[in-house]
Amino acid sequence: MYTLGPSGPLALSIPKPRTKRHGGSLKLLHPQPLEDRPLPFLLLHFTLLKCDITDGNVEHLKREHSLMKPYQGVGSSPSSQWDFWGSTLVTSSYVRLTPDERSKQGSIWNTVPVHLKDWEMHVQYKIHGSGKKNLHGDGIAIWYTKERLHPGPVFGNQDHFVGLALFVDTFRNDLHGMDRSFPYISAMVNNGSLPYDHGNDGRTSELGGCSSEIRNKDHDTYLAIRYSKGRLTVMIDIDDKNEWKECIDIGGVRLPTGYYFGASAATGDLSDNHDIISMKMYQLMVEHAPDEDSLDWTKIEPSVSLLKSPKDNIDDPTGNFRSTPLTGWKVFLLLLCALLGIVVCGVVGAVVFQKRQERNRRFY
Repeated sequence: MYTLGPSGPLALSIPKPRTKRHGGSLKLLHPQPLEDRPLPFLLLHFTLLKCDITDGNVEHLKREHSLMKPYQGVGSSPSSQWDFWGSTLVTSSYVRLTPDERSKQGSIWNTVPVHLKDWEMHVQYKIHGSGKKNLHGDGIAIWYTKERLHPGPVFGNQDHFVGLALFVDTFRNDLHGMDRSFPYISAMVNNGSLPYDHGNDGRTSELGGCSSEIRNKDHDTYLAIRYSKGRLTVMIDIDDKNEWKECIDIGGVRLPTGYYFGASAATGDLSDNHDIISMKMYQLMVEHAPDEDSLDWTKIEPSVSLLKSPKDNIDDPTGNFRSTPLTGWKVFLLLLCALLGIVVCGVVGAVVFQKRQERNRRFY
């Protein structure tokens, strides 16, 4: 989709395989400006385009919701756009939510509520520390919630939150859940009624997720959280290849306007440095149906209409769903079923062929 704004193009999207990340944002791969291309090309181009992800041009950037070096506007003054709490340390190069020390909590929050229906948040971050494999924790959370600066047990923020949370969990609590590796990135939407289940690493309420080796990288790592027309998409770049990879993609998500963005982190008996380098907020120019535009988006209750996300395929005793990859036993059963199917088809085919042969002999 291509939409014009007051100063020209505001939203030009391309399919995900055709995008690259530059400096934390997505750029178009076309070297020639679109306005200089022939009309037939433009018509074909606009026909093929779909509203996938913003190109990250400066026209989209919403500075009042963005946290960038040298972190001006961060503090407790009335004019500040970002406020922080706990062990958070603001330097000229990064915002450290927790140091590599035990039992620390810290957070940073945008003081300006977001009144955009469609948006995309790019987070540049780094998790590193002296702990060896499996001896580090706990992780970072990115929030879009009704309330802000409420410390608590969920990665440094309150439990029973209202809104959206994205967890970058670096420590495994569920020793029985060996079907996934950590660090693990997952998303959760809550209307305040659900607790975050630390013991099961949030499995009972997650919408989807992916494993991601993000600790102690020589380079920064990136997240892109996109919400548009009821669809939540999370992309990651952890290999410093300037390319996004899909982590979560789920429809049927309802999020209101007027909530706040923030980031928090916590350490327990194990620790890590949890650093935020930047949080860049982009507006997506998307057309909505008239009935959607007439809604009071501030009154929408956070929810997910799908009973089961595309990534989830195992029924959970709590009534939720969770995902798991195919184990060796499942692969064996699938192969056995396939082999039995081939044998049955072969036998049926042989019987049918024999009967036809017998029928043909009767006519000679």
